[in-house]
Amino acid sequence: MSSSFMPVIGRAFATVAMVLAVSFGPPVAAQECPALLAHTFPKLQDESPQNLCQYKGKVVLAVNTASYCGFTPQYEGLEKLHERYAAKGLVILGFPSGDFGNQEKANNKEIAEFCFNTYGVKFPMFAKTSVRGDKANPFFAALAGATGQPPKWNFHKYLIDRQGRAVKAFPSQVEPLDSRLTREIEAALGAN
Repeated sequence: MSSSFMPVIGRAFATVAMVLAVSFGPPVAAQECPALLAHTFPKLQDESPQNLCQYKGKVVLAVNTASYCGFTPQYEGLEKLHERYAAKGLVILGFPSGDFGNQEKANNKEIAEFCFNTYGVKFPMFAKTSVRGDKANPFFAALAGATGQPPKWNFHKYLIDRQGRAVKAFPSQVEPLDSRLTREIEAALGAN
């Protein structure tokens, strides 16, 4: 074999080795995703699957919502939090649920129209789900386990830090703009 072919063969082997390493190596994104966020849920508007891993490195406020509850006006405060802190790394995730007094609309289309038309919600919302007890979706079950506080009513809030750890739970009575919550959000946003 001529010596002029050796560099070409060497580069070809290196390319093949790199392709194999990339193709068959462990999925990097899955390894980096915190366990608490390693869940997929259908998006409210079109029910396309959304993996919560896309929010890794962000501060997350997860909230179980309902359309017919006395706390429903909290959507306004949640949207204000979204406007105030999204550019700094806060993501609010809404999970409609009929678990408490069956106070949620019957289907996702009605819920989406209500959220967007009535409150102008722009933060991510997911399809109607269960958030408590044996039927709780795995994300809310993990949040309840991590904080020791399962939701007791609609608009229960969980704050998750940038490392994907549940930091604190806030009951329904704590409004989105309450200083107890905003202080915790600001502290979590400041911690990189």
